[in-house]
Amino acid sequence: MPDWLVERGIGETRAALVDGDRIVEARVRLDGTVPAGSVVECRLRSVGTGGRNALAVTASGVELLLPQRPSGVSQGAAIRVEITREAIPGPEAWKRSLGRITDAPAAMAALPGETVSFPPNGEDLLERAGWSDLLEQARSGTVRFPGGELKLYLTAAMTLIDVDGLPSPTELAVAGAAAAGAAIRRLGIGGSIGVDLPTTPGKEPRQRAAAALDEALEGTSFERTAVNGFGFLQVVRPRRHASLLELAADRPGFEARALLRRAAGEGCGPCRLAVHSQVGALLESRSDWLLALGRQRGGAVTLRSDPSLAMSGGHAEPV
Repeated sequence: MPDWLVERGIGETRAALVDGDRIVEARVRLDGTVPAGSVVECRLRSVGTGGRNALAVTASGVELLLPQRPSGVSQGAAIRVEITREAIPGPEAWKRSLGRITDAPAAMAALPGETVSFPPNGEDLLERAGWSDLLEQARSGTVRFPGGELKLYLTAAMTLIDVDGLPSPTELAVAGAAAAGAAIRRLGIGGSIGVDLPTTPGKEPRQRAAAALDEALEGTSFERTAVNGFGFLQVVRPRRHASLLELAADRPGFEARALLRRAAGEGCGPCRLAVHSQVGALLESRSDWLLALGRQRGGAVTLRSDPSLAMSGGHAEPV
């Protein structure tokens, strides 16, 4: 039976639903993110315009957008808000946390599953299930499957998945739809998703492809269209948190946190992190992250910027 594993890291908390030796679903919550499902005390900063897009703020200064203005509540009033979607990283102000007013008591939502230990104090259970491979899929936007591959693209309107490969159009459409469904779940992709399959002759192959996607997403909440004559279908899923693709779009932060995880598990004692200059600039501004790594390793951590390194090529050097 699949089990959720939760690992608290530096700058982020990771959760993965592991079935045997593979990750079937994953999410990463950045530190400071108010979790979806939480109920928080706020004040109404703005009532919005035309009955929409009111703005609330928590005591710690986190802004929450309320798509539906709460009726009978004036600006400056104390309210409780349930978080319906966590903040999505990026420059768009409208992708801040979303919420709705509630009478429920204040409470912070927890990730599902059991918190696991992290090396050197225990076995790296996430890595054994393919955590590094998952991060590579997120940063590259490429997911390979037997005979083909998916290319995943973030757009302002939706996440797009293109299916390509060597088998016949019918075989590729079915295999690609199954791989797309599995990738959607594994990478935590929500909202509107477009899947571009090969064009197949006749209705029956398109129905088989749709059924393969349904099977891959079985047990999750989603809606979809039929596969049209050009091989395109649209999937809509709840969007309660950022996908791994969206987190990977902030490459310096994504790679810095990935490096800290690797360095924490690779050894003990002082070390120097060799990093791309953009990753180094971020880590220099987050001395608390370096201090946390030093506590985990039992020694001081310094930085060495190397512009010749790939963004994902950071590594720990002994000193």
